[in-house]
Amino acid sequence: MLQPEEWVRQHVVHKLITEKGYSKNHINVEKQLTVNNLKKRYDIVVYNNDATIHLLVECKAPNIKIDQNTFDQIARYNMQLRSTYLMVTNGHDHFYCQMNYDEEKYEFLRQIPDFSR
Repeated sequence: MLQPEEWVRQHVVHKLITEKGYSKNHINVEKQLTVNNLKKRYDIVVYNNDATIHLLVECKAPNIKIDQNTFDQIARYNMQLRSTYLMVTNGHDHFYCQMNYDEEKYEFLRQIPDFSR
């Protein structure tokens, strides 16, 4: 039986591949990354062709409320990783943003863009 967070993760991967055109070869699940000498585990990482990070996804269980603190946390981790896009979801609520590194902020989007190669 799937854990609630795993159910969300599998649905996100399916949507990225079938609806957004992301290649399964560019997607890593439960990827461990080092941020400020601390090991962090992200649910989904999508790489560009040049191995830079295109999308970082944090999946929460459906009963977990997503709030500003959740986004602030993933955005802080990402300042070193420099992913172009971030996504946080609990399977019901989905939040997307595009990073602006020059101004050290992020802008919320209505949806994650289709993958362009």
